Amino acid sequence: MITRQLGSEVRWMLRRPRTIIGLFGLVLVPIIISFGIWTADGDGGGPGLAAILKGNGLVVSVFTLFLSLNLLLPLVASIWAADGLAGESQHGTLRGLLVAPVSRVRLLFVKLFGVAALSLLAVTLMAVVGMVAGTAFLGNDGMMTLSGNTLSTGEGLLRIAFFIVLVTFQMVAVGSIALAISSTTEHPLVVQAATMTGIIVFQVLGQFQSLDWLHPFLITTGFPGLVDVMRDPMPLDQIWDSTLLAGCYLLIGTGLAAARLITKDN
Repeated sequence: MITRQLGSEVRWMLRRPRTIIGLFGLVLVPIIISFGIWTADGDGGGPGLAAILKGNGLVVSVFTLFLSLNLLLPLVASIWAADGLAGESQHGTLRGLLVAPVSRVRLLFVKLFGVAALSLLAVTLMAVVGMVAGTAFLGNDGMMTLSGNTLSTGEGLLRIAFFIVLVTFQMVAVGSIALAISSTTEHPLVVQAATMTGIIVFQVLGQFQSLDWLHPFLITTGFPGLVDVMRDPMPLDQIWDSTLLAGCYLLIGTGLAAARLITKDN
């Protein structure tokens, strides 16, 4: 039964027009970036990852996901989470699910699985399109790292796969917080606005040196550390800290959503 429920949830999410439109918009991002770097003058487009994009098409995948992690990916995760509970409540279908002979914790797990599955699909699509578009526009002579070393194509693909997992986990953590908010309202737009406001406020707070004591508790603080996958050898300290922080947000968001869903009457 649980397998059918999970499959049904994913199919239902994929049939929504806004899901298809959102995925289509996300895959356009690496294409636009690749074309923009291809038409630009100079060796690169800026500092950091942008400086090594010329002639390194595989880097486009990591660069695109890294940029999107600050706004676009949390946005689509919040949309999917908002539709999961608040959207169901708005259309009156959540009441039927709550009175059904199915554990409410299982219901929450199914909704979280849907967010995770769509997040993995979105991140993977962006990475694959980034590799294809990057190779087509910028070429592929392996993957140059931020350390100045050049990895083989096979090693580069492994780094990209690892980065896909890391970014997806960050999205699921954001989605769990959005699910917690979604369990308290009938309006999906409220969930999206609250989640994105939190992401933006966290990023603003991260710019103040006087709030150094607060930075380790902000999920957005861990985003820059994920770029360490582009170093050789790859340091794991910041990657581990970022993943651990996201895991804490995942537990908190899921716990709050479960507590609210268990006591929800309608």
